[in-house]
Amino acid sequence: MLEIGTTVLTVEDMDRAGDFWRTALGYVDRREPSDDWVILDPPEGPHGRASIALSKTGYPQHYPPRLHLDLYASDQQAELARLRSLGARDVDWDGYPPGADYVVMEDTEGNRFCVIETPEWFSGEE
Repeated sequence: MLEIGTTVLTVEDMDRAGDFWRTALGYVDRREPSDDWVILDPPEGPHGRASIALSKTGYPQHYPPRLHLDLYASDQQAELARLRSLGARDVDWDGYPPGADYVVMEDTEGNRFCVIETPEWFSGEE
């Protein structure tokens, strides 16, 4: 059996990216970060929730990225404003369908993610 444990994002500025994702998700360092690697876990530990790792590889970003995160928000507008204040940017994208419940953004390193109005079926609890 397999399950997703960690999603790895390539970054150029480890401190800036770490600060962004720690604050955006409320995650904490699993252990002391190195100069080129850190794993961020939910504060209660990675039990049943995915972690995010940041890897400084020196490889250029691929545009558009081949992978992105979907982040669910119970108050989408408040989260969009908060993420922008942390350094996230809106992606200029003309592919939104009518009535889209998501906004495409990128973090301080150009890694893309969508902020989605919480679907009715999602409770956030296990």
